[in-house]
Amino acid sequence: MNQVNIQFDVFTLRKPQVEGIIRSCVDAVLSAEGVPVSCEINVLVTDEKGIRAVNKAGRNVDAPTDVLSFPMFALTPGALPESWEAYLDPDTGMCPLGDMCLCLSRAASQAKEYGHSLRREVGYLTIHSMLHLLGYDHLDEGPEKARMRAREEAIAATLRGMGRT
Repeated sequence: MNQVNIQFDVFTLRKPQVEGIIRSCVDAVLSAEGVPVSCEINVLVTDEKGIRAVNKAGRNVDAPTDVLSFPMFALTPGALPESWEAYLDPDTGMCPLGDMCLCLSRAASQAKEYGHSLRREVGYLTIHSMLHLLGYDHLDEGPEKARMRAREEAIAATLRGMGRT
């Protein structure tokens, strides 16, 4: 069973809904990618000021964004380790996969801009971040980005309320 540690530093009446979306998307990604071990993921749900500070501290980029990912390991997308033993925390027996930081206000504005639900946007950003934690990237506009987008959409399609509308 995966452990998803979610911390909110922003007030929202949708906290239970957002937590549920994040947890279900984390589990869906790990299942879809065939991760055979329990993982621990830390999630900070924040606002534009909070994510800007994390972005500056973690990446030296002084700007807000929608989601940030900080993988614990340099994994290869689609080619998971044959043995996870070296990746497991000896105290918990879990793989500490990494951290994500999600800007809830940015997710809400993007949902409105793209014409879909907050559920879809928070879910999509969570899936996107989880794929980063598993080694996917989109630095180029070519095959890496296309492969990541295809995985995002395929995983989203398996989840209730994650359709494009």
